[in-house]
Amino acid sequence: MSRAPIVVHRPSTSGGRRVSVHRHGRDEILGTAYSDHDLVVFLEGAGIEDAEAVLDDRRWVEWRGGPAHDFRAA
Repeated sequence: MSRAPIVVHRPSTSGGRRVSVHRHGRDEILGTAYSDHDLVVFLEGAGIEDAEAVLDDRRWVEWRGGPAHDFRAA
């Protein structure tokens, strides 16, 4: 795998971070997460087992444009 299949994008100006997953050869937006809990729910819905365990694994998740686990407005 050349890049992490899950991307947590930069925080928006109103708060929250868009979450996308690369699968089946394309990127799919899962939604906007406002907390780690939201992120875990999205990942579990996408079929990722033990989603909480992969949040800090760079092979699985790429946090862009801000610190990991920070969902405050930009």
